Amino acid sequence: MRYGFLIPTGDPRTVAELARGVEEAGWDGAFYWDGICVGDMETYDPWVVMSGMAMRTERVRIGAVLTPPARRRPWKLARETVALDHLSNGRLVLPVGLGALDDGGFSKVGEPTDRKVRAQLLDESLDILTGLWSGEPFSYAGEHYRLEEMTFSPPPVQEPRIPIWVVGAWPSRKSMGRTLRFDGVLAAAVGGGPESPGVTPETIREIRDYVRENREDDGTFDIIWEGQTPGEDPGRAASIVRPFAQAGATWWIESPWMPPNEPDDLRRRIEQGPPSVD
Repeated sequence: MRYGFLIPTGDPRTVAELARGVEEAGWDGAFYWDGICVGDMETYDPWVVMSGMAMRTERVRIGAVLTPPARRRPWKLARETVALDHLSNGRLVLPVGLGALDDGGFSKVGEPTDRKVRAQLLDESLDILTGLWSGEPFSYAGEHYRLEEMTFSPPPVQEPRIPIWVVGAWPSRKSMGRTLRFDGVLAAAVGGGPESPGVTPETIREIRDYVRENREDDGTFDIIWEGQTPGEDPGRAASIVRPFAQAGATWWIESPWMPPNEPDDLRRRIEQGPPSVD
């Protein structure tokens, strides 16, 4: 099990400093989020913020939980991710999904909100990303996107590509099938929501078994789950994480989405360190 910490608040300099604290406290990943306009939250561009995070860290994985390609041009996203992969010396991971419609970056600017269309855009974007990342001549003709032949240089630092984690809503075979093409699944459940996603250790176990039975690639495949643990009570923290680790989760991301989660609150939890199931 590896442990990440999601930093949902703070200006770019503060987030970068908190990411440094994440690394110093022994966590394995420092994560941000990708939004355009969500309520009255102070929001900063994730690629700029993660650049600051990359410059203040040397070891931890970095990424934004999560990026919805449906509202980002995939060729621009390819350039951004490659630049950040080089800046971080190959530490970027790209979590992707359909995205939350409470972000005005969908409904208030005319982006598609239909779930089926967003899923199609996600699939085509992933095809384009991996094609452009190859560094080889690439063209594409899909329902939504068309690219004349282009060669993107340089390719990412990481080989064969930047790891992609895809939201997989169990037990949807279509949603889960998308994850099998890539490098990890952000566990979700059909009918769940952000505050009560309905994922239990048994869900994680079923996802693990499905991946083992259906994924053709023998390479590394991560199963990621988000939650919160009390840093002041290591025993209680371990009891929360342990069932998910035993079921097959490979990443626990500490995700203080809800208040109290101001930078000082985050700093205290970061310094308490990741939970341990040993």
